Amino acid sequence: MALGVTALCCSVWCASAAAAADDADIEALLARMTLEEKAGQLNLYAPASGALSNPALHIRSLAEQEADIRAGRVTGLFNGAGQAAKRRAQQLAVRESRLGIPLLFAADVIHGFRTVFPVPLAEAASWDTDLAERTARAAALEAAADGFHWTFAPMVDIARDARWGRGVEGAGEDVLLARRLAQARVRGFQSGEGGLASTAKHFAAYGAAEGGLDYNSADLSPRTLREVYLPPFKAAVEAGAAAVMTSFNDVAGIPSNANRELLTGVLRDEWRFDGVVVSDYTADEELIAHGFAADGREAARLSFLAGVDMSMQSGLYLLHLPALVQGGEVPAARLDEAVRRVLRLKKRLGLFEQPFRGLEAPEPAARPEHRTLAREAARKSVVLLRNQGGLLPLPKAGLRIALIGPFADEADGGSAADLFGPWTLFPGRAAPVSLAQGLRDALSDPSTLKVVKGSGVNEPLPGGIAAAVSAARRADVVLLALGESAQMSGEARSRAGITLPAAQQALAEAVAATGKPVVVLLRNGRALALEGAVRDAQALLVTWFLGLETGHAVADVLFGDVSPSGRLPVSFPQAAGQVPYHYAHRRTGRPLPPQDPGSDFKTRYIETPNEALYPFGHGLTYGRFDYEALQLSHPRLPWGGTLQVKARITNRGAREAEETVQLYVHDRVASVTRPVRELKDFRKLRLAPGASAEVEFTLRSADLAFIGRDLQPVVEPGLFDVWVAPSATQGLRASFELAAP
Repeated sequence: MALGVTALCCSVWCASAAAAADDADIEALLARMTLEEKAGQLNLYAPASGALSNPALHIRSLAEQEADIRAGRVTGLFNGAGQAAKRRAQQLAVRESRLGIPLLFAADVIHGFRTVFPVPLAEAASWDTDLAERTARAAALEAAADGFHWTFAPMVDIARDARWGRGVEGAGEDVLLARRLAQARVRGFQSGEGGLASTAKHFAAYGAAEGGLDYNSADLSPRTLREVYLPPFKAAVEAGAAAVMTSFNDVAGIPSNANRELLTGVLRDEWRFDGVVVSDYTADEELIAHGFAADGREAARLSFLAGVDMSMQSGLYLLHLPALVQGGEVPAARLDEAVRRVLRLKKRLGLFEQPFRGLEAPEPAARPEHRTLAREAARKSVVLLRNQGGLLPLPKAGLRIALIGPFADEADGGSAADLFGPWTLFPGRAAPVSLAQGLRDALSDPSTLKVVKGSGVNEPLPGGIAAAVSAARRADVVLLALGESAQMSGEARSRAGITLPAAQQALAEAVAATGKPVVVLLRNGRALALEGAVRDAQALLVTWFLGLETGHAVADVLFGDVSPSGRLPVSFPQAAGQVPYHYAHRRTGRPLPPQDPGSDFKTRYIETPNEALYPFGHGLTYGRFDYEALQLSHPRLPWGGTLQVKARITNRGAREAEETVQLYVHDRVASVTRPVRELKDFRKLRLAPGASAEVEFTLRSADLAFIGRDLQPVVEPGLFDVWVAPSATQGLRASFELAAP
């Protein structure tokens, strides 16, 4: 059946298409559908697994799945690699099923497809929304060319507990940065021809899991939910996200997948979202394990009535919705509404006109221009935390360098996955560049580089430390490649301790004892609590999981071809016992000791400072930036008016560098206690040595809103502090008054 194509327009979905619920073609198709066919449009499966089925895991055999497709009992498939199987499935859907409704092909395209870009948390360290949009666009083009239509990204969960492994998929701890990156990624995935429908996930408060334990309960106040965890989703919806995915957790005792207050009250009624709500993998069935539903039938009913349109993998909607509608337990109009949303998504993707989009040309390779983009993204994601004595950048000639650690050279018994990071599912990826290869390519004489593994990720190697110490003694400088493997971050990868594994820490201590200058290259998917020789190294670079161009990008920064420009999107704590930790904590009645160091009776730990080792927003460059001459356009911000905040930034270093200038505010007195600082804006500027620039921010009264006692946004007049700063704990400070209306 041919329905008219409504293509993606500009950078977001066309508003007219999103409102076309009464489209005559869709209504005519709905009128022809049986209850089972309607339920089938709400039933999403992973690809079949050969000749065998596994009912316990809801895995269908190929014969069973093909029969389902012919009968119209499947709306689409997800994470199926390659074109051939997708082409076969689409042929069955459009040529052999009764109504010929095309399938949707979805995938977890999280940080690239053929070309693997830095993990989202790393990319967030760039504080570059244009970069995030471009990498999402590149990933969409590659995935669409393989026949995919829909991605389960971006993840927009706020993550303030470093123990939680899925923080690697998001933008970190701050609401403003997360909102802007959510919108950029939605625009990138959905823009232009060949884009993918995007999905904001996981709705909601998934990152607030107690103890940082994945899938755990999130027991938080309605105010915190609305002020911290919901805004990135609202931003994604405003940017035109095609879908929203539910989370696995419960929120204050109500599982998200059955939370009508969130899925219908907030998402539909307040935000007017008209796209598809899809469950996460078997999240509807997990209502039974939660103790919220007695059986699959009740789980399907509760999920569907709460507002979940599409069930992923469990098959519960297909199994139970027809009978629930026939029995009057689910309104027929609610079923039609959900099916209408799915059909509209397929129409907006052009699938009724071009069901074989991306399946007719040969399977593509990674694009060369995307490799260039991957190197740019990786460079911009590196954060320089420490550079004692100006050790970096290193010269490309005249030094003997020892590269030591479990991540020194993935080409020598290591894993490419540890370069890519978690959530790289698909075959055909371009081969990544290891640290060793990147350094050899950059050095004038590659023979001056000595590579020694020294230890495994979690276990010591026989003779490993002795070999590492020997190499360090013969070197002029040591590069320690330490951190987490890809299997230590991501889904179901919570860590009770966020320090380096003992084997790596022992390696670092032994190498540091040689007295040679040490540069730590930290590979990680979360903030870590650094200890001993790692914490005290002369130079410390956070390199995250940088993807395809890891080695070249790190070499570019180490040798000064580019100045590091990344800024932390998460606070690094002094000790693991501080987490959950974030900079925007509320004021207490007994403030932190730095405000009153003479008293023991303050908010503090007895054995460590209650402050970040490296705060949110921190990052060094090879320049030296001075902040001067903070000025406000007026001491009072008129109600409904604007206030200009200016400062002069000067690069007094010897190298050109890029600085991220940050604007923070604090509400001194309010009807609800307020954070000590909140990020309100930021600017990136590049300055030559000796050059200055005036940075200007505009504050409006709406920027000072917070969630009031009635859980509605409110702006209150009064005194505010404002900082123009290089991080969340530094900067120039001034004060202004917000006038009463």
